[in-house]
Amino acid sequence: MTTTSSFTADDPADDQSVVIIDEPAPRVRRITMNRPEKRNALNHPLRGAILQALREADQDSDVSTMIIRGAGPSFSAGYDLGGGNEGHEMPFYTAGGEAQWPRHVTEGWMSIWDLAKPVIAQVHGYCLAGGSELATGCDLIYVAEDAQMGYPAVRFGVPDMHFHPWLLGMRRAMEMMVTGDSISGIEAVEEGWANRAFPAERLDEEVLSVARRIATIPPDLVQLNKRVVHRQMDHMGMRAGIRAGTEICGLGIHSPAMAEFLSKAEAEGLTSALEDRDQPFGDYRTT
Repeated sequence: MTTTSSFTADDPADDQSVVIIDEPAPRVRRITMNRPEKRNALNHPLRGAILQALREADQDSDVSTMIIRGAGPSFSAGYDLGGGNEGHEMPFYTAGGEAQWPRHVTEGWMSIWDLAKPVIAQVHGYCLAGGSELATGCDLIYVAEDAQMGYPAVRFGVPDMHFHPWLLGMRRAMEMMVTGDSISGIEAVEEGWANRAFPAERLDEEVLSVARRIATIPPDLVQLNKRVVHRQMDHMGMRAGIRAGTEICGLGIHSPAMAEFLSKAEAEGLTSALEDRDQPFGDYRTT
């Protein structure tokens, strides 16, 4: 039986449910990002609602696993650069100073590792920049074959969360970092970022099939075995490496290229600045 609830933005004047929560199968909690008109751009209220919903599910003894997906045509096109954070505080405290923003968002997504229960990212459409960071923080990733995962923001700045070398290998990571090109869902599986790819129309049912399989195993064992994998990655240095990368992102904020992009966005509008950024590559996302 499916039950549904929602989290709303923290502004009382905004009654939009930024996430919709249901239970599509026994012991499975599903969180749907609900800003389809913004391609689920990650503003402060949405990020906070995602993390809050995950924490609540993690504490619910009737839940074994969680799914995160996006409403509309995309999983998430990245962080909201178009003023969506105005009037909203960051959803949790991060010490101030240089590189506060990359440290803040990285702390948030990596905190998913520390939840007891496995979290599945169900990715379709665009999964870009901050959207790819959110998905990477999840324990399992299943993608639509025609999904697009990438970090086009490298064309004007430095990523917040440097997961690419760890999960895609040095050569593919280098190519994505110096071009900003995206890869398809099929390529994401071949390269090791995602678990499996399915036709978009089958993605819901296939992800639920995996979630049901997880839910048949005693929860205490699932939680220990999730921790096994992440502790090994911690000992290999993945978390420390990603954290160290936030300092490089902090340096990138002061680069001439970033200053030029921000000046153009202020003078001509964000859409114009993004179009100029991606025009040589022919892949600006307009839908």
